[in-house]
Amino acid sequence: MSAFKIIATDEKARAGVLQTAHGMVETPIFMPVGTQGTVKALTPLNLKETQAQIILGNTYHLYLRPGSKIIKDIGGLHKFMGWDGPILTDSGGFQAFSLGAMIEHGVRKVTPNSPKSHPERSEGSRVDVSVSNKLRDSSAEPLSNRLNLLKTVMTEEGVEFTSHLDGSKHLLTPEKSAEVQLDLGSDVILVLDELLSPMHGRDYVEKSLERTHRWELRSLDYFKKNLKKSTNSGSLIFGIVQGVQDKVIREREAKWVASQGFDGVSIGGSFAGNTSSWFKPSAVTEGMEWIVPNLPDSWARHALGIGEVRDIFECVERGIDMFDCVAPTRRARNGSLYISPENGGRVKNMFTMKVSTSKFKNDPQPIDPGCLCYTCQNFSRAYLRHLYLSSEILYHNLASIHNVYFMVGLTKVIRESIINREFKKLKKTWLV
Repeated sequence: MSAFKIIATDEKARAGVLQTAHGMVETPIFMPVGTQGTVKALTPLNLKETQAQIILGNTYHLYLRPGSKIIKDIGGLHKFMGWDGPILTDSGGFQAFSLGAMIEHGVRKVTPNSPKSHPERSEGSRVDVSVSNKLRDSSAEPLSNRLNLLKTVMTEEGVEFTSHLDGSKHLLTPEKSAEVQLDLGSDVILVLDELLSPMHGRDYVEKSLERTHRWELRSLDYFKKNLKKSTNSGSLIFGIVQGVQDKVIREREAKWVASQGFDGVSIGGSFAGNTSSWFKPSAVTEGMEWIVPNLPDSWARHALGIGEVRDIFECVERGIDMFDCVAPTRRARNGSLYISPENGGRVKNMFTMKVSTSKFKNDPQPIDPGCLCYTCQNFSRAYLRHLYLSSEILYHNLASIHNVYFMVGLTKVIRESIINREFKKLKKTWLV
């Protein structure tokens, strides 16, 4: 019996329910990212107040620190971090690859309209001071030598990577990734796949995909054999469709994943490097159009790392159910706060306002007039600006509450529009 049930549709857009061991998740849904066992600047109570239903944790970071066995001994990630709702964990592969091969290839994860970010500085994949100092101190050496500090090596067994914390060497296998996630007690576990770069040639991509198939099946086999020994015997496991911007490959990979015994699917996004023709603003929606028709209707569909307002609307329209992204908390820390269309939010400003702008110095209005979050109900733009410019810690909490509430609330409104068969009408009011 499928864990996912569709309760309403509006053309391809779907409103559904995903049943997990820690509760029901109503979709479409946005998942705040809790990389290291915490959604930055927010307590579990704050998360409840934002109406977050499910959060994402990161296998790579929790495996390295404090270690999945410590978390397991304490009772699992839910107990460890004081969150009693569902948790989805990624495989750890993204960070293992992005801190090595992606830096070497000079590429970064991007989505249309998203601000550029350096892979070493992105939330959840920050290079530790000890390692970054080594990179800096060796700056006179050839680039290839310096990159060896963060080198990733692919083998049939798994990915060998260097810890960004202390330079220690590790081997992440499909079995190890599943083991760590079972130790954490994740409600939704993701299989291990190789993160591909646009710099990889066609021959390498084909070999990588074949290896990823074997990795995904090894992950699934380990999951089935060890589920009862985990801290959450009700865990689900999602397959992954590779993030390659190629119609033939995407369709083929979706069909392959659909034929396996997974409970759902996560879909890799796009990367951009120095080949501008590889990445187009339409990459996300184009990819979903290739993939989704080849997936089972009975599976929940998760768009990995997708969280821009525009992309959520476009992906929901094409049948995607779940989203995650670090953008709300990262933007909050950087003084960028979400605003709705009636308050000036547009695609061109990514539905944000800069709180540091001088015009807000005496502004008594809330960040987003009409917003019902704790921050908007109690504090003014002038106060948030003051906190931000004063580098007060409280700013990060209040700003993050608002931004997460905004994104979770957006998917809630989208869900209601699907049930009422008014999705396209809602989309037009946002993407004008």
